[in-house]
Amino acid sequence: MPVKVGLVSLGCSKNLVDSERMLYKLRKNGYELVTEPGLADVAVVNTCGFIQSAKEEAIETIIELGKLKNDGTLKKIIVTGCLSERYREETAELFPEADAVIGIGDNKDIVDILDAVLKNEKIVKFSPKCNAEITGKRIISTLPFFAYLKIAEGCSNYCTYCAIPQIRGKFRSVPMEDVLSEAKWLAENGVTEITVIAQDSTRYGEDLYGESKLPELLRKLAEIDDIKWIRVLYCYPERITDELLDTIANEDKIVKYLDIPIQHCNAEILKNMNRHGSYEELKNLMTKIRNKIPDITLRTTLITGFPNESEEQFNELAEFVQEIKFDRLGCFPYSQEEGTKAAEFNNQIEEEVKIHRAEIIMEQQMLISAERNQNLLGKSMEAVVEGFDKYAECYFGRTKADAPDIDGKVFFMSEKRLNIGDYVQIEIIDTLDYDLIGEVKM
Repeated sequence: MPVKVGLVSLGCSKNLVDSERMLYKLRKNGYELVTEPGLADVAVVNTCGFIQSAKEEAIETIIELGKLKNDGTLKKIIVTGCLSERYREETAELFPEADAVIGIGDNKDIVDILDAVLKNEKIVKFSPKCNAEITGKRIISTLPFFAYLKIAEGCSNYCTYCAIPQIRGKFRSVPMEDVLSEAKWLAENGVTEITVIAQDSTRYGEDLYGESKLPELLRKLAEIDDIKWIRVLYCYPERITDELLDTIANEDKIVKYLDIPIQHCNAEILKNMNRHGSYEELKNLMTKIRNKIPDITLRTTLITGFPNESEEQFNELAEFVQEIKFDRLGCFPYSQEEGTKAAEFNNQIEEEVKIHRAEIIMEQQMLISAERNQNLLGKSMEAVVEGFDKYAECYFGRTKADAPDIDGKVFFMSEKRLNIGDYVQIEIIDTLDYDLIGEVKM
């Protein structure tokens, strides 16, 4: 009987793509894939190690897998991903129940590593980060009509609060021909919605071609026949060009949605973060984007409680949120991450203050989102079907204004039977704080 392998993928969508490549290698080499670690002989956990909450989730997951191993349900455990890459030998020492602890540069050798641990070898191995694969075949683990398309690895922005460069290495673009080849393969295999991802998508191509090639890449992706929606995530404000905005505005397949992680609006705080901009510069950018693309959905991410953030600087951030009225917004208390410059800054803010400030921003945003949803009443929107809720007895899905796994849902009734991946026109008849309620227009 084939050995059963269960892979647990934690963290971001970029990590998920890495997991999907490992899944392909395992299946190709005769391993049977199962969806639950409790059904597996071997568990592979692809960890996240970005911020404290992610590290805690990874640690809890490994501990739970260790319990399954102790009671004989699991035979072997392999730990990889950002946590093991960041802490290396410490991870191996902390989790003696792990049979292999490897870095991101070793994921390409997952089959050899699994073969070795089945022979009772203990492996602790960390190949160079540059060995991490940026191309390769995958098993799509998301809903069948949707997939992420990773166009770069690593980051070279060196924000003072962020550990990604030390975990993932410098920014490395995937050659455009490889990105397009993968996108065509996805389309040939039933994917109609692609989300383009990188740590900083607007930097795509600078290392290979000497300038950003994101607009050109998006235009070429839009030429692929069977792709219906193309979404791009994580555009840094200082690299959003007129060419990019014109491309989004003029290409029908590119959904009018931009995720711009500004983190703050105060010029001094941004400078200390090694970020660019100010209240006025960011305000002018958002105004420009909305003028060029009137139906754009703007999403951002903010950090509260960064070292030295005064009450006045926080109030400036709250005022900015109230003035700009982002369509989507996430706000997180600053996480003091060892190995980052900001972790050594003086005047670290107390945890309760950081959390309280984030809660204030999110309370503001809930009211803004509720108001924006109210303005959608009676309007018609295209949505993609993600499933059927048997308890509520209705379908659910997303509009173009909602990114997978991040934003809200639309719940709707239909007289006609629908399938996952169908695109339908929905009339909005009611709202929730972040979600919509509608019915299919016949």
